[in-house]
Amino acid sequence: MKRTFSIFAPLLAALLGIAAPAMAQEIKFKSLQQDSSLPVDVASDSLSVDQTSGIAIFDGNVIVTQGAMTIKSAKARVQNSADGSGIEKLFFDGGVTFASETEAAEANEAVYTIASGEVVMTGDVLLTQGPTTIAGQKLVYDLQKGTGTMQGRVQTTFVPKSGVAP
Repeated sequence: MKRTFSIFAPLLAALLGIAAPAMAQEIKFKSLQQDSSLPVDVASDSLSVDQTSGIAIFDGNVIVTQGAMTIKSAKARVQNSADGSGIEKLFFDGGVTFASETEAAEANEAVYTIASGEVVMTGDVLLTQGPTTIAGQKLVYDLQKGTGTMQGRVQTTFVPKSGVAP
């Protein structure tokens, strides 16, 4: 029995070493750290605006850029701040892709709160960082800090530096 444990102990230690990042609360984003005070550019097939409510709806092939960050979706709703000073939140649906130079995330929906730099992606979320993938139901990340948390039955594939992706 001791021999079996001594054979499996190094394997167990190695697995725990690999799994430790999966148990961590935060995910580090190399290039998704973003200054949320940069200008936000939006392009789409059509735009409808309701001045009374302060809501603008971009429909069809929506592309939002801010610095090196790009968000694509079928539809985006822009909510202006109550005082009319600028954009407060962006709501995306119809399949959302959020990308930077080296990382990408996909989900069914997303909400980007400009002032705090928080992006919440929900529904079949898939985050790709090089060969590493992380899937779950909700991803909350802070663009200003470059950190995030995945929730909802998280599934991860880690590829060791010397390994090859499956």
